[in-house]
Amino acid sequence: MTKIAIGSDHVGIELKPTISAYLKTLGYDVTDFGTNTTTRTDYPIYGKRVGEAVASGEFDLGIVICGTGVGISLAANKIKGIRAVVCSEPYSAQLSRQHNNTNVLAFGSRVVGPELAKMIVKAWLDASFIGGRHLRRVDELAAIENNDEQQFEAIRTATSDRYADQ
Repeated sequence: MTKIAIGSDHVGIELKPTISAYLKTLGYDVTDFGTNTTTRTDYPIYGKRVGEAVASGEFDLGIVICGTGVGISLAANKIKGIRAVVCSEPYSAQLSRQHNNTNVLAFGSRVVGPELAKMIVKAWLDASFIGGRHLRRVDELAAIENNDEQQFEAIRTATSDRYADQ
């Protein structure tokens, strides 16, 4: 069963239970990394927690929610190995998985309502990475993350079948 880590700040807390329940109806194992109160808190705490849980391999995917999705996604993206995307509609969510192999989805509770959020989540979860030329780009992102210019150039100029479209 796919394990999903979910987290939000105080602004995202109203939408988080709806998304958690929805994920469970789809058959996912969901763990809440907080917050669980409306008391003002800092979104980086929860972006970091979810990002670390996914990057460690303990969880397959993560979902984070704040007011816009932007701040909490920035926090998650600071964790090595995380490719978080902010989405306000399903098409970008789908393509982020297919082309960028995103592993954390972010959205804003002040931007999307519960039903649109469910559509975004479903599109993201139903999509899968297609590899090919997109794998090269994900590998280049990893080289940038590792601050490895030599690796970046080797990937950029590689003619391997590894990066051929299927």
